[in-house]
Amino acid sequence: MLTPDGPVQQPANHTLSFEDTEVAFRHTSNADLNRAYWLFTAINNNLLVKAGPPITNFAMRIGLPIKGLIKATIFKQFCGGETIEECNSTIQNLRQGGVGTILDYSVEGEEEESVFDFTRDEIMRTITRATGDPAIPITVFKITGVGRFGLLEKLNTGTLLTAEEEKEWQQVKYRVEAICKKAYTAGVPVMIDAEESWIQETIDQLAVEMMRKYNQYKVIVYNTYQIYRHDRLDLLRKDYQLAVNGGFMLGAKLVRGAYMEKERRRAGEQDYTSPIQPDKRATDDDYNQALRFCIDHIDHVALVAGTHNEQSCRMLTEVMAKKKIPCNHPHIYFSQLLGMSDNLSFNLADAGYNVAKYVPYGPVKAVLPYLFRRAQENTAIAGQMSRELGLIIKEKQRRKAAK
Repeated sequence: MLTPDGPVQQPANHTLSFEDTEVAFRHTSNADLNRAYWLFTAINNNLLVKAGPPITNFAMRIGLPIKGLIKATIFKQFCGGETIEECNSTIQNLRQGGVGTILDYSVEGEEEESVFDFTRDEIMRTITRATGDPAIPITVFKITGVGRFGLLEKLNTGTLLTAEEEKEWQQVKYRVEAICKKAYTAGVPVMIDAEESWIQETIDQLAVEMMRKYNQYKVIVYNTYQIYRHDRLDLLRKDYQLAVNGGFMLGAKLVRGAYMEKERRRAGEQDYTSPIQPDKRATDDDYNQALRFCIDHIDHVALVAGTHNEQSCRMLTEVMAKKKIPCNHPHIYFSQLLGMSDNLSFNLADAGYNVAKYVPYGPVKAVLPYLFRRAQENTAIAGQMSRELGLIIKEKQRRKAAK
């Protein structure tokens, strides 16, 4: 169920099942289900995932006509289109299942000021598209989409900027300000995504600055907390206290994280203590504690639970039920990625919870880094691909038996 202007008092659903593949894939045609089956089978093959990026990049570089193949397979599974307009069918398809869309312009790794300006304008176009449309309840952007990574890295170390870099940094802040002001004026929440630890402190400071300015009366700006870092639960608590003391509301998107292998590798290469949790159990424990913390302070915190973990989703519904919080409370959203964990997204929505899918979009070639990273991350999550495949096979068998 998509968020209304205010909470409708309805009890949480106690018969919620994440095994109901009929609900999970109600929006999926037989052709799309078959494509997903073959795609997840391929992704499940670690060798293919490792070899795919260099082969694909080489083919694109020498001009082989593989764009159509990419767009019809992995791009179609995980992306809404190349433009906002191309995403419309995905937006409506999700809407029919009670699931919202988070338009995510997924171009990354750019360095030019003109590209950063274009990205700022594109993010603002997603806010315009979302304005007044309950099918797009939240928007999102990355600071590295509107500012140079190396500049953020230098700021994070506390190194004095040159006069030219200071001007560059002001431009980054102007872009972020423009996006957040647009979101505030439109009444459309915007999430600032988390990134690598060696630029994250700068992002956190900017996010808090925007929350202080635009979250006075309702949550417009969200920061993202990657709980696979061992210090993020403490930061969440500190930011909550900052919000209380500063008279603004805290927007918190909670994720486990997306850069674990890169973080550990860099810590080893540069010989510093890794910011990553010692093991998955520690991450899971902190993640669930963070969920409980947000629910305990739900009058002052708006939460987006970005997770593909069934246990965390179920725990959150149980905590809500125990505290008699309506399942469509406007401060609580569940979120998953397009093309994954439909058993969570659509069954939660069917039970009345607020759910929104990340819908990445952008030119095929520009979005390839996102797609490759997503495939690599997913193979690193124990059991994730097998779980996706198992649910798809179960639904294919159900449909065959129903004929």
